[in-house]
Amino acid sequence: MGLISNGSTIFDAGSMAAGFGSSMTFIKKLTASSSGTLSFVHGSGGVVLDDTYKEYIFKFINIHPATDGEPLTFQADTGTNTNYNQTVTNTFFRARHNEGDSATELAYIASYDQAQGSAFIRMNGGLNADADGNGCATLHLFNPSSTTFVKHFLLNSVNITDGDFAENAFSSGYFNTTTALTRFQFKVASGNIDSGDICLYGIA
Repeated sequence: MGLISNGSTIFDAGSMAAGFGSSMTFIKKLTASSSGTLSFVHGSGGVVLDDTYKEYIFKFINIHPATDGEPLTFQADTGTNTNYNQTVTNTFFRARHNEGDSATELAYIASYDQAQGSAFIRMNGGLNADADGNGCATLHLFNPSSTTFVKHFLLNSVNITDGDFAENAFSSGYFNTTTALTRFQFKVASGNIDSGDICLYGIA
């Protein structure tokens, strides 16, 4: 039996009709090993960051810093530029609860956002460098190859902080440029990314 809505077949014989839904295509994985930076550059090493996809997703798995308390950050650039200093406006808020059950927080963190700034964008409150400490996140990037619109992003991260808090952080904003973004770089604010994977996917 099929599923029909307003005269259009959505499912039939267990398959979704063309034009409904989307698929996530794996593009590239970078693995940190005492790495100062990890960079995804269009056209390099199989990386695609053009109009092949309208949405790109970065997945961060078990990111472990070499230095306690340092946040994971990111920035972007255009063409062959390598300054990673695009103008950005973003917001940041988080929920936290510590292991000792003595402190909680749900707050907008003004010091973590930017208003037409060009610094690296903070993804969390600071990672725990203990042997079992790490952070994970998902970063959505919308239509980076557009030459008409600014480039929006949406971030959700979860990590153990240096103060042993379970932290769920949220950030969103936009790169204020109508030039295509062709490269993204990730790093901790100070020191190296000791270990962890960053995977890039495209959404058809």
